[in-house]
Amino acid sequence: MLEIDVHKKLRDFELEVKLSVADVEILMLVGDNGCGKTTILNLIAGLMSPDSGSIKLGRRVIFDSAMKIDVNPEARNIGYVFQNYALFPHMSVYDNVAFGLRTRNLPKKEIDFLVKDQLEEAGLWEIRKARAANISGGQKQRVALARALIIDPGLLLLDEPLSALDVKKQAAMRRDLREIIHACHVPSIIVSHDMRDVASIGDRACFLENGKIVMLGKPDEVINWGCCYS
Repeated sequence: MLEIDVHKKLRDFELEVKLSVADVEILMLVGDNGCGKTTILNLIAGLMSPDSGSIKLGRRVIFDSAMKIDVNPEARNIGYVFQNYALFPHMSVYDNVAFGLRTRNLPKKEIDFLVKDQLEEAGLWEIRKARAANISGGQKQRVALARALIIDPGLLLLDEPLSALDVKKQAAMRRDLREIIHACHVPSIIVSHDMRDVASIGDRACFLENGKIVMLGKPDEVINWGCCYS
């Protein structure tokens, strides 16, 4: 389970969020651009630090301002799929997926085994030698997800994972993404602006406005509330 209770003063508003996400639960984080959605992911991942509060993942405290705990991003064991995928364009598909394992100094044979298994599962083995800069948007999305999953994360964070795909690919990927994430048995947060993502992927949804939670509930409840709110 992920438990977050943080405060962060931003340029335009103060972000104050208290949330919990259960194991095998997908929480959809929605709201207007600039409301703090991506900031929440970055605070959890350790790319930004809250001004105060705490973040707990399972039994591990990964941030606590009172206890002066702020675990390095690399040590948090969090899989993060960025909106622009953040692949290394000059590196091959294989090397992009292997990157996180190599930073952990795993033996080469183990890395080879794990990467091959992950790429075959994602349908990417045949393009393993291709440079990331030369593959399609859908393939980049799957490479980014494979890279996040291969470290066996305790939490998954995805920032607009379908926004770069065309409409037809989005529809197919919604179903696949939900199945892939649930199979990991870890808490997950997905940022999206598309209510179709909320309806198809999420177990719960959270509507954010200027750094505050204004609605939290089942996807259909949040969608209906959002329609009335807007």
